[in-house]
Amino acid sequence: MGIVVLTMKASVIEMFLVLLVTGIQSNQEMMKKMKRPKFTVPQISCDVRAGKITNVEFIVKCPPGCQDPRYHVYGADVYASYSSVCGAAVHSGVLDNSGGKILVRKVAGQSGYKGSYSNGVQSLSLPRWRESFVVSEGKPQKGVTYPSSLTYSSSKSPAAKAGETARADQSPPVPGTAAQPVTVTQAPGTTAIEAAHTTLPKPSPSAGSTASGLRPQPAGQRSKDLGEPALWKPESVLLDAGFVPKEELSTQSLEPASQGDPSCKVDLSFLIDGSSSIGKRRFRIQKQFLTDVAQTLDIGPAGPLMGVVQYGDNPATQFNLKTHMNSQDVKAAIEKISQRGGLSNAGRAISFVTKNFFSKFNGNRGGAPNVAVVMVDGWPTDKVEEASRLARESGVNIFFITIEGASENEKQYMLEPNFANKAVCRTNGFYSLTVQNWFSLHKTVQPLVKRVCDTDRLACSKTCLNSADIGFVIDGSSSVGTSNFRTVLQFVANLSREFEISDTDTRIGAMQYTYEQRLEFGFDEYSTKSDVLNAIKRVGYWSGGTSTGAAIHYALEQLFKKSKPNKRKLMILITDGRSYDDIRIPAMLAHHKGVITYAIGVAWAAQDELDIVATHPARDHAFFVDEFDNLYKVVPKVIQNICTEFNSQPRN
Repeated sequence: MGIVVLTMKASVIEMFLVLLVTGIQSNQEMMKKMKRPKFTVPQISCDVRAGKITNVEFIVKCPPGCQDPRYHVYGADVYASYSSVCGAAVHSGVLDNSGGKILVRKVAGQSGYKGSYSNGVQSLSLPRWRESFVVSEGKPQKGVTYPSSLTYSSSKSPAAKAGETARADQSPPVPGTAAQPVTVTQAPGTTAIEAAHTTLPKPSPSAGSTASGLRPQPAGQRSKDLGEPALWKPESVLLDAGFVPKEELSTQSLEPASQGDPSCKVDLSFLIDGSSSIGKRRFRIQKQFLTDVAQTLDIGPAGPLMGVVQYGDNPATQFNLKTHMNSQDVKAAIEKISQRGGLSNAGRAISFVTKNFFSKFNGNRGGAPNVAVVMVDGWPTDKVEEASRLARESGVNIFFITIEGASENEKQYMLEPNFANKAVCRTNGFYSLTVQNWFSLHKTVQPLVKRVCDTDRLACSKTCLNSADIGFVIDGSSSVGTSNFRTVLQFVANLSREFEISDTDTRIGAMQYTYEQRLEFGFDEYSTKSDVLNAIKRVGYWSGGTSTGAAIHYALEQLFKKSKPNKRKLMILITDGRSYDDIRIPAMLAHHKGVITYAIGVAWAAQDELDIVATHPARDHAFFVDEFDNLYKVVPKVIQNICTEFNSQPRN
């Protein structure tokens, strides 16, 4: 009996061990199945448009040959979703014509898209589109899940094609490339079109800055719908899925979009305080203030454009001038800004804006005044004077909003007393706003908007008349004579009178030459127009020979060596005869140093020498009159050419 019991116990133990081993093997099999599959990059053809792909963010591989003009691209940097994905990647410079991997991120639709030629691709302009996208290098980031297969919006009839596989494109496939078959995500009991409507994600409304705007969302995080509701309609899927009528590319088939207030055409940058001392509550009040300003301004391509830079220890662009083209999109982008923390280095932020923000690449339009509104809680933790001076001299109109400024007892802790007056464009009160407490900040919206839109009073805007150091090189030789010399001085005064003269605007200097040279006054001696005109009147006639080459060399050393680096250097030389010395080498040296030279010849002046002295092309920089009394006729021509040349160059 005991033997039977032992045998039964052994059998039970054996059975238990078998079950245990089987369970372990089953768990191992389950673990293998649960292992995350290796990410494979989906491939698309050159003709696939971003609007057909419903994924908000994805990595794809483009084939070679997408530089072909038949793959249409709309916009630049931010592209309309009706664009070829791979064509846009080539246009932006992320890919070349050999193809490769790219990261694509959907963003909100824009009020307008401007075409440009870049990297062998001519993109087209488009008035408005419901959805946009941006492209960057196809490098996956840690913690971010990208789809191994793409979901496309359906292009089939709901009656006849429900549940069928949608193709990547309705147009014939490109020779040499294979169509990419993918299945539409579809809920039970719905048609293919309905499935597309219910699964179409809505993009983030902002592309953001170069530094932060292309950050992928963590896996599993849903994209928040902060965009403009009117831009997102269920029927839009049909249009981006291949059913695009011809009239779709015009504004007739879309809701009317504001082009902005043309009476307030400014390029506006807000420098917001993100320091730790401000706290979360006051930071939210600051964001609400920005939102109120954006709503008050009628933002659009024909009116004001707005960007935001946040500063703490260091500044960072939240979004630039070309990211958003209407007030609603700007408002949505402001809501997404999170506080950076750190110190309150406003001076560093002003330098950053001067060097980086107001550039053509970031949307600076050139013809619109540049305005920077600096918001500071209390006082800055660094100096702002020098950075602000360089900003003003670059044509940036600086406004300062100081909230809860230092009390009398606190002023001892300030690094730079009276910092606002050292920073702003003018110290007449127009550019400075002081707010007693954060809860009163909303009262500043209307006064600020009124001031930034008053373009006639934006005195620091850089123009052809307020951005140069002008050196007059005056021939005082014996052939001129006393009476004619006074006429020459009147000509110099008439030209000077046309410019806006101050220590931060245009500055005037003058020298006289014969065989020798004499500095009459330098650029830093007179900072008002009346003082400059009086100094010109006091110049005495010298008399002597004509050494124009030596005079040019002297002007470079004694006048233009003290010119400010961000000023345009203009030399206006007036002579009535042929030079006794060589002019070629000094003229070449002036051109090499970036001095723009206008040569004005009178009476016996040699035309061939005027052409050598003048900046190329000589027809725009060399002028001749047969009598001194006709010099006045040259004034409007010289001013016109100075301004034409200025306006043809980049603004900053």
